[in-house]
Amino acid sequence: MKADKKTLKTLLGGFSVGLTNGLFGAGGGILAVMLLKKAGMSQKDAHANSVAVIIPLCCVSATLYYLRGNIDMHTALWLIPFGLIGAVIGTFILKKISAKWLRRIFAVFMLYAGIKMMLR
Repeated sequence: MKADKKTLKTLLGGFSVGLTNGLFGAGGGILAVMLLKKAGMSQKDAHANSVAVIIPLCCVSATLYYLRGNIDMHTALWLIPFGLIGAVIGTFILKKISAKWLRRIFAVFMLYAGIKMMLR
């Protein structure tokens, strides 16, 4: 069976998102947004769909990190409730913000994170 170019790109993209998520503990969603946009999704839909892609990947990564003793559950249990509140608020904000401003905020966030990591 011969896979077409688009199928191979999709499979490689999925692998890259999972690898990024597992290796860095984050970032797979950022890569997913870029891949989904390139596939033709709108900015808002790409952000929303990246979450759906990332959830199972995060569950697998978190389970493996936990089993290897890499998770401080005390800290995680303090962060999770506030992260959930932030997620709900972010979902409502996504509906109200224009794609142009979402793109700009996303770019500033990525630049900030990149510069911060380079300076450490």
